[in-house]
Amino acid sequence: MKLALEAAWDYQLLTFPNPAVGAACISENGTILSVGAHKIAGGPHAEVYALRDAYTALSGDVSIANSDDSHHIHEYLRTHHNNLFKTLTMAVTLEPCSHSGKTPSCALLVRDLGIKSLFISYKDPNPAAAGGGEIVSASGAECVFGVMEAEGQKLLEPFLKWQQDPFVFFKWAQRLDGTIDNGTISSAVSRTHMHALRDKCDLIVIGGNTVRADRPTLDARLVGGKAPDVLIYSREGEFDRTIPLFNIPNRNVFIASDFEPIRHYRLVMIEGGAGMFQASHTVSDWYLSYIAPKIGGGSQTLGTVTEDFEVLHAKITDNIILWMKKK
Repeated sequence: MKLALEAAWDYQLLTFPNPAVGAACISENGTILSVGAHKIAGGPHAEVYALRDAYTALSGDVSIANSDDSHHIHEYLRTHHNNLFKTLTMAVTLEPCSHSGKTPSCALLVRDLGIKSLFISYKDPNPAAAGGGEIVSASGAECVFGVMEAEGQKLLEPFLKWQQDPFVFFKWAQRLDGTIDNGTISSAVSRTHMHALRDKCDLIVIGGNTVRADRPTLDARLVGGKAPDVLIYSREGEFDRTIPLFNIPNRNVFIASDFEPIRHYRLVMIEGGAGMFQASHTVSDWYLSYIAPKIGGGSQTLGTVTEDFEVLHAKITDNIILWMKKK
């Protein structure tokens, strides 16, 4: 389950409006055969990737090894599984879906392949998709809920929130000395990840002083993505309209001294420094920090901010990526 959770966190928020989900398949002797994650809304679910890769490992058949067509994978596995799955255990962070929507039901696939045991971290809170565990259990397979349940619930928090209200996260990048100014801070990998998140957001919030100083575009060009709407948090409404963020077609730009426009959106990223951090503390659900292994910025830090965080997930690449929320 830990491997499934780790895989899911790599795609946290990137599956919007779907939840981030991970899955793993384990052989009878305890060998990890595969780990999969849901990557994008409309694409194969985590269980499908895990089952696809487990099949490839066990059979040597690479016909679907690189397929991202959920319907094709489902049908191919049903036709060619040859009872390869009957001794396998599967761990999944969220109950397999019982219904067919943009993709077929994962619960029916798990049942039809004859998985021996299914361990689930968190029960699906969506009534339309819930009940997958019952489908699998009714086939005679072992089905256990609540494995690392607290961790599964944390992973699911954004999905639970944006069903009713905006989910808002505050993002910043810093060096090891805490500086957040003077040029590029994050690595190319981290900047690409951040642009991928922007591509999923409905709205970006940024401070007026940052807009004037940095003249940003605030798009997702590194991933060929969209340019979300922008809320400029400012008490002064005058801005140079040649600043790039103002000149993107089909984008709405709001200038306001409060965060009222946020309530019309579902996934919102706030970017900024100490002032924006303090101003937005009542609307931010989570915090995302990219920490670069560098020192030697200017003088600007978050040093005036006092906050105690719970680390939800940490990933080390060429930067440290921290998902957090306030304790």
